[in-house]
Amino acid sequence: MEPDEPGEALTELRERRLGALGLLQAAAGSGLAAYAVWALLLQPGFRAVPLRLQVPYVGASARQVEHVLTLLRGRPGKTVDLGSGDGRIVLAAHRCGLRPALGYELNPWLVGLARLHAWRAGCAGSVRFCCQDLWKVNLRDCHNVSVFLAPSVLPLLEDKLQAELPEGARVVSGRFPLPTWQPVAVLGEGLDRVWAYDVHSGSPAGQVPPGPSSASVPGAPTSLAG
Repeated sequence: MEPDEPGEALTELRERRLGALGLLQAAAGSGLAAYAVWALLLQPGFRAVPLRLQVPYVGASARQVEHVLTLLRGRPGKTVDLGSGDGRIVLAAHRCGLRPALGYELNPWLVGLARLHAWRAGCAGSVRFCCQDLWKVNLRDCHNVSVFLAPSVLPLLEDKLQAELPEGARVVSGRFPLPTWQPVAVLGEGLDRVWAYDVHSGSPAGQVPPGPSSASVPGAPTSLAG
């Protein structure tokens, strides 16, 4: 309906302008808030890491954590999460009997958050979260390794894992497979998919074809290559 008076039309126009300005201000405020969260929680520590090795934090989903534990459950030896974020995988590993369990995370804010979660769960003295660059961690005594990293760094990670992990160690990679290793088990679909790899020193680049002795998950494909 058309306004009856010019004054009403002017008032309506002003209200529309104020509404648009409010939306613009809200959008700008949301962007500023998102930047502040990134600057405070995600960016610290990145300055010390080459750009090609930087991996932004994205927390693992409950289904991803469940799949990781399915592929590691019952295995002896130290369990580590490289890039442990808020500690959810380490805490879940400890609860299901994978001990000792520890996480390596470069961001001190996330390390503090993980320690808070451990304290609230009553296991602060049983798990460890280290504020350390995963590329400088020695993995020679680690038998179970969880990684949720970006595809750009996985080729370099393969070299590190093959050079340092002991015979029989298992690596579980979430979201993205290792580029050249052959998985012994695959579980989940889409972004929830995880790949398990067993390390054998006698095989080049850790490639171990699935066989009768390979761990597998019923119903899960085991022929996918990284």
